[in-house]
Amino acid sequence: MVNFEGASQKIQHKRLSGLKILQRGILITIGAILMAVGLEIFLVPNKVIDGGIVGISIILSYLTGWKLGLFLFVLNIPFFFIGYKQIGKTFAISTMYGITILSVATTLLHPVPAFTQDLLLATVFGGIILGVGVGIVIRYGGSLDGTEILAILFNKRVPFSVGEVIMFFNIFILGSAGFVFGWDRAMYSLIAYFVAFKSIDVTITGLDESKSTWIISDCHEQIGDAIMSRLGRGVTYINGEGAYSGEGKKVIFCVITRLEEAKLKEIVEEIDPHAFLAMADIAEVRGGRFKKKAIH
Repeated sequence: MVNFEGASQKIQHKRLSGLKILQRGILITIGAILMAVGLEIFLVPNKVIDGGIVGISIILSYLTGWKLGLFLFVLNIPFFFIGYKQIGKTFAISTMYGITILSVATTLLHPVPAFTQDLLLATVFGGIILGVGVGIVIRYGGSLDGTEILAILFNKRVPFSVGEVIMFFNIFILGSAGFVFGWDRAMYSLIAYFVAFKSIDVTITGLDESKSTWIISDCHEQIGDAIMSRLGRGVTYINGEGAYSGEGKKVIFCVITRLEEAKLKEIVEEIDPHAFLAMADIAEVRGGRFKKKAIH
């Protein structure tokens, strides 16, 4: 019998500090209120909807005359329990808190008149504000719509990705808006959904998007030195081997910002025009020495 030292000890999950919990609560509150503003001040008064559970709630609220906040809360309750089982307690609590704030905020904002009657302006600005609000909530560990959780659940039972399942749901929901509000409103709803989607992406990843860079060159030392001296970025040399030639190669790895992409390409082209260069977007960078050093 093999005895693993400490095998019987349970893994202790690190608890969030009081300050972190307060920060998360404040930002989720702000995100939920922003989403409520996007809905009640811009989209809903102009009969433009969003996708997911929110879209279903808007349609049901219009057909029944009941408060939008009621449907947002009730329809998302099952996903609170699913999220608890599938993702975890912290996510479920953050989600439930965010949905509660969203429901209350939409109810309080409902009597406020629409900011604009211009359909295009309402669609674009409503989508931006809604997307920023949702992005903040997702970034700080919650969710304001159960569609994503439902898609994760379906993904385990059908041969489609989470993104494809969400897209199918939203095509059905946005298509339903055509029968309820008219096909012009359905098309505006599609624009609002796209604008909100892009706003969520920007809010989560940030405007200062980073890129990982891989460079293979016989002039790796010169390129590495140039990146450090001219861009102020640290580089890492990784040992590699060509599968075809069997020759040892040095691979340069570094992380840069989107604004430094053109300069890095210029450096590589200048030193070795035949170098292999690959770049990929990175959603988040933490730790290490990524912070740019001052160049004197």
